[in-house]
Amino acid sequence: MRLRDIKLTDYRNCKNLSLDLDYDKVLIIGKNAQGKTNILESIYFLSALKSPRTSNNIELINFDAENTEINSNIVKSNTDVELDFSYSKEKKRTLAVNKVKTTPKNFKSVLKSVLFSTQDLLLLRGNPSDRRDWLDRAISQIYPAYDERLSKYDKIRIQKNNLLKNYLKTGNINNTLFDVYNEQLVITGSNIIYLRKKFLKEIEQIAFEKHLTISETEELKAEYDCSFLNGEIVLEDIAHAFSLALEERRIEEMRRGQACVGPHRDDIIFRINGDDASKFASQGQQRTVVLALKLSELDIITRKTGDEPVLLLDDVLAELDDLRQNYLLKSIDNNIQTIITSVDTILFEEDFLKGVKIYKIEQGRVILT
Repeated sequence: MRLRDIKLTDYRNCKNLSLDLDYDKVLIIGKNAQGKTNILESIYFLSALKSPRTSNNIELINFDAENTEINSNIVKSNTDVELDFSYSKEKKRTLAVNKVKTTPKNFKSVLKSVLFSTQDLLLLRGNPSDRRDWLDRAISQIYPAYDERLSKYDKIRIQKNNLLKNYLKTGNINNTLFDVYNEQLVITGSNIIYLRKKFLKEIEQIAFEKHLTISETEELKAEYDCSFLNGEIVLEDIAHAFSLALEERRIEEMRRGQACVGPHRDDIIFRINGDDASKFASQGQQRTVVLALKLSELDIITRKTGDEPVLLLDDVLAELDDLRQNYLLKSIDNNIQTIITSVDTILFEEDFLKGVKIYKIEQGRVILT
């Protein structure tokens, strides 16, 4: 898979930016807040239809504009594919593949990408929601319909929360409706948990070897932390345990006025030699974990889809020491197109830069190629 080009129109501070990306390695340099990250964000957006930086797509639109557009030409399985995305301040969205309007599911099935940013380096010490988001984004790259399951679950959960909040105000509750919501949450939520546990186990096996290569002696394990599970992996067992937990905590949910059980409350625990890495690992150890996970994403997407994703490295090299920088750069397969942002070229060896196309960005415009 390869990006041939990308064109941004009124996308954040990139009012009219076009880049030829038809190279194995592309380096985009520039000072902070000049638009480097916006370019990588827009590429990731084409693969996921969501930004890793905001949940409000209106924020993607330039302040002086009414709508934004992302246009890109891609080569996938030796076939040329054109992707077009537009979004307006009236929240009107248009998706097209080869100039034909399409569904989000079909749109997201075209481009695969792995984004590794400085924010990812805080994964282990962030909130549980950060780790859930990382896992969900990775799964969505392989199973585009997964986002629909998440959306459906969230809608049911919000409806249930509204019912519970109304109970706190009035003292009355529709128990039949409460049961219906719980049944729907069990169906959708159990599928989410099942896919999360299955995917986490697969990526753990790959990350274990990569992590051991970097650390030499430290073993990495990943656990899916769910309050009502004791290791169940069979879908029916997960659904049964989820149903029991909802019934057991029914009174608590009514007292608190919110859904307290389900995949929206789960977490991922990473362990190094058995110890919780979020609590006991050094900064360097934590960054090794994240590096191993991100490189494992590349491998698992390639294995599952048969096509190499585009790798997006957003200012991450400056945050890694020499050992981890070298491992990252040497681990990138020549078949994987890599787009990197950095403040300058000082972090890169001359041999690496020989085969790299370099762009310099200033205030959302290309000023040097």
